[in-house]
Amino acid sequence: QAQFVESGGGLVQPGGSLRLTCAGSGFPFSDEIMVWVRQAPGKAREWVATLAPGGATFYDDAVKDRFIISRDDAKNTLYLQMNNLKPEDTAVYYCQKAGSTTWGQGTQVTVSS
Repeated sequence: QAQFVESGGGLVQPGGSLRLTCAGSGFPFSDEIMVWVRQAPGKAREWVATLAPGGATFYDDAVKDRFIISRDDAKNTLYLQMNNLKPEDTAVYYCQKAGSTTWGQGTQVTVSS
């Protein structure tokens, strides 16, 4: 069964940066489309970014030009580099492979002065 372990969240001031990490296991990581989603307090989960095995990337307009999704298939690891963070980026961030119904514990990102 696919498993995901997210890390790297924390408290950061507006304009700051964080890099999130997701360790995947239980599936052929390099073959999978991987995504980051987030859930803000009181809101539904929303898609943030997608990275296909061939390298194609897709971003929600709210994070485009600020966030970068990447992967290291040798380490079964997915990353999300978040720059110029805004208070509205505050959420729990999750990674997942496309089509999975399994969720990790997520990692909390709080953007506040």
